[in-house]
Amino acid sequence: MVLGDRDGAVVTVGENTRVEIRDATPADYAAIGELTVEVYVGEGHVDPQSLYVAELADTAARAESAQILVAVHNGSIIGSLTVARPGTPFADIAHPGELEFRMLAVSKQARGLGVGSALIRRVIDTARAESFDAVVLTTMPTMQDARRLYDRLGFTHTPHRDWKTMAGTPLTVMRLATS
Repeated sequence: MVLGDRDGAVVTVGENTRVEIRDATPADYAAIGELTVEVYVGEGHVDPQSLYVAELADTAARAESAQILVAVHNGSIIGSLTVARPGTPFADIAHPGELEFRMLAVSKQARGLGVGSALIRRVIDTARAESFDAVVLTTMPTMQDARRLYDRLGFTHTPHRDWKTMAGTPLTVMRLATS
């Protein structure tokens, strides 16, 4: 169930938990950076010594050229993701006509409630509203829970677009047609 407008929709997730999905504000950036690093580094997806950690933490830099969405419950940020349009600095894999999202992070306490799904559905809704043909993402082999979520939402693996990080970590590209 969605209440509110496109800029700040309140959704009910889990067992009657109300979460606001909205664009991040500068006041949110530190909490978003902390959450993203906590998920990616703390759960073993990214090496703590990797240069990527600074990128994960620097929400303000991402916000200069990408849209940052947050999920807020009781005044706390419990989820976030970065939306990148093709041709912009944070679009790693988006082709023309594709909207990309990256850096999905949901706090451990909010896992299983549907927060990740709500954030991704907002991206899908945006893609449809802006006439994008598809939504694309990159995921890592260690992100099993996220992969199950992407599968459940209808994303499919596009193996010919898979790639590797500079450190050699294999990355899986997934795509969902929106039309």
